[in-house]
Amino acid sequence: MEALDQIRDRLLARFSGASVALVTNPGPAAEHSLLLDPAHAREIALFLRDDSALQLDYCSNATGIDWPEKEIVETKKVSVLDPAGGPAKITEEKTKRVEPGCLEAVYHLYSMALRHGPVVIRMRTANRSDKVNLPSLTPVWRSCDFQEREIFDLYGIVFDGHPDLRRLLMWDEFKDHPMRKDYVDPDDFEWEPTPHAGVLDRAKMHYSAPATLAVSAAPQPEVKP
Repeated sequence: MEALDQIRDRLLARFSGASVALVTNPGPAAEHSLLLDPAHAREIALFLRDDSALQLDYCSNATGIDWPEKEIVETKKVSVLDPAGGPAKITEEKTKRVEPGCLEAVYHLYSMALRHGPVVIRMRTANRSDKVNLPSLTPVWRSCDFQEREIFDLYGIVFDGHPDLRRLLMWDEFKDHPMRKDYVDPDDFEWEPTPHAGVLDRAKMHYSAPATLAVSAAPQPEVKP
């Protein structure tokens, strides 16, 4: 199979105006990936599936990632002249910038026909709040169906063009997305019919004091010998 940078170059040559960036993985697996811009992702996915040299006909896995906003400190060395005429001194100058947050969908592709892979592709949303739409790749790889539903459920990415986009693990009325890094567990788990352990401690905050006292003070039935 072609190297990932060769695939990237072919995609850039074929799809005018598309953005395809190589994202390196510094881990031991060195499983690098291609970051696609959402506007061209569906066309590129079809090409990856149908190209005779690639035939990436199977998506084995699709998952989500949450990238919250973060502050990045950049350091650079600057030369400062000595007012007394001595040699210049090298000092470090630090600047801060805020990197906006986003949500990401990652797909692992294989060719069952040619027995190669994976090729990893990814897409990112514009932000984590009101611009969380990405094109669904389920029309390209049917195996993405439930996996994109899971990403929608747990991360909140809205997949445009998905044939049946609804929650998969949580119920329809559930609020928020449990895999977001800023998600906070509720203190009252309404789905827990018999609270216990740590859940019980939180549930006690919602018990009314008078009702609790009334139960404890209720007369007990007389037991006759």
